[in-house]
Amino acid sequence: MNFFNWPKRLKTLKRAKQIVGVVGRYGLGFFLDRSKLSRYFREEIDLSFQEKGALKRLTLPQRARLAFEELGPTFVKFGQVLSTRPDLIPPKFAQEFSKLQDEAPPFDFKKVERIIESEFKRPIKELFAEFEEEPVAAASLSQVHKAKLFTGEVVAVKIQRPNVGEVIETDLAILSDLASLLEKRFAQVGIYQPTEVIKEFSRVIKRELNFIQEGHNLDKFRMNFRESTTVYVPKVFWDLTTSCVLTMEYIDGIKISEIERLKKAGFDLKKIAEHGVEAILKQIFEDGFFHADPHPANLFVLPKNVIVMLDCGMVGVLDEETILNLAELVIGGLTKNGEQIIKALEKMEIVPENVDRQELFLDIKEFIDKYYTVSLKEVEVGKLGLEIIEVAKKHRAKVPAKFALLTKAIAMAESVGKKLNPDFQMTSYLKPYLGRLTLLRYSPKRLIKKIDFVFDSYFDFFIKFPQVVNRLLEKIETNQLNLNLRHQRLESLVSQIDRSSNRISVSLIIASIVIASSLITQTGIGPFLFGLPAIGVLGYLIAAILGFWFLIQILRSKKY
Repeated sequence: MNFFNWPKRLKTLKRAKQIVGVVGRYGLGFFLDRSKLSRYFREEIDLSFQEKGALKRLTLPQRARLAFEELGPTFVKFGQVLSTRPDLIPPKFAQEFSKLQDEAPPFDFKKVERIIESEFKRPIKELFAEFEEEPVAAASLSQVHKAKLFTGEVVAVKIQRPNVGEVIETDLAILSDLASLLEKRFAQVGIYQPTEVIKEFSRVIKRELNFIQEGHNLDKFRMNFRESTTVYVPKVFWDLTTSCVLTMEYIDGIKISEIERLKKAGFDLKKIAEHGVEAILKQIFEDGFFHADPHPANLFVLPKNVIVMLDCGMVGVLDEETILNLAELVIGGLTKNGEQIIKALEKMEIVPENVDRQELFLDIKEFIDKYYTVSLKEVEVGKLGLEIIEVAKKHRAKVPAKFALLTKAIAMAESVGKKLNPDFQMTSYLKPYLGRLTLLRYSPKRLIKKIDFVFDSYFDFFIKFPQVVNRLLEKIETNQLNLNLRHQRLESLVSQIDRSSNRISVSLIIASIVIASSLITQTGIGPFLFGLPAIGVLGYLIAAILGFWFLIQILRSKKY
């Protein structure tokens, strides 16, 4: 063991104890017991939860949300990411995690000054003509200050919290270990691939920690909406941007969630809803590059009902084929065509190969039957997508992260639209996009492109075929041909067989001791104990102890 890793190990252990303490305090200790973590952290687990009436009245999702908020930036972000993945967690948890408040107390201005001067190697007074010490917003990963450049432009300066990277790195290591433990201890969670989820989350949060990446995202959105009169994306000032500091144009608008303020200011709420949904649909179906967290707190409104997108750290990317398949899926849902839905899911590689297609069709038909009496205008597209994910989950389908993200993004945009305008109908805005995409799928240009691709693939195949066959024959002639066979999901079967054989072996040993002891007691050879040969009595005693221990092991395993 490397001695120099001890400080890091001690820090991780200390943080793990803190996490376990918070989890236990919010009445989630049952999870620790089931995962057998409680035996290592008994002192940290607060078992007095049952006595706390206020917490006791909360639901399990509410307690989980509060625990995440107390555990800090990593868990707040993790909860927010999980809220966009209804394929991984139950709807009630997803709904509750979407309420996670990314707010935190501001850190001292001296630290702000120190970070900026460290990043740019110049005093803050040489970089900005004015810099307000009080932040305009403070979140778990960063805080924002208003400033003014020497050119007179007003900017928002986003500064990463000191040492937040180290905290997140420690938490990610703990979450990774926990995910591995979950897969080992709970066979049923294997289909959700918790280790892969943590890896994906790790990539997401590390991208959010890199403000250069967020700056590039803003630039791409700005380019995609350069001709728009209804959406505005703030400009990034690259000479004052690093991985820890992001300087962009300051937006003095009203949050889209502040409906009363918008009304008092004279904004047209119906127009705002229209502009917002058109923006998200353009991102998904035209650009293939969308804001994956269009939360009301990240959307502002400017005069003339212009929408402004902020906090672009989390984005989704779609290729043309995925966009077309997505359009086919939505059309299948809106026209209540089960076969088309399955076909689209198969094209998107969501349906597993070993799925019972007939059973899947029946489940989709049952899901569609709920909408037969519902008019197209009344269909909630976001809810429709989330229900399709639920059906896919039932059949152990692996839903791609980008599909789950865009489904949640549409659902969120639809929800905001309905709050702004009770008569809001997403389907009326979808129709033009779906029509154009249907024409695009069968356009001569695209068909020629696909034929050209197929021809190139077969041409390469025929060119390489003689060489491949020649190499194969050479390996057969020289006995160098090896076949590698790999089993999948047989570990549990092997484990069961191993456990059964061990139990049979112990049973045979106990039976052998009992039989041998019985034969010895029949010989009448001393010394004697209780009038019976002592060796025989000792054998019975050993058999009884082993039998009792064996029974306890079986009962503890809860598998009879």
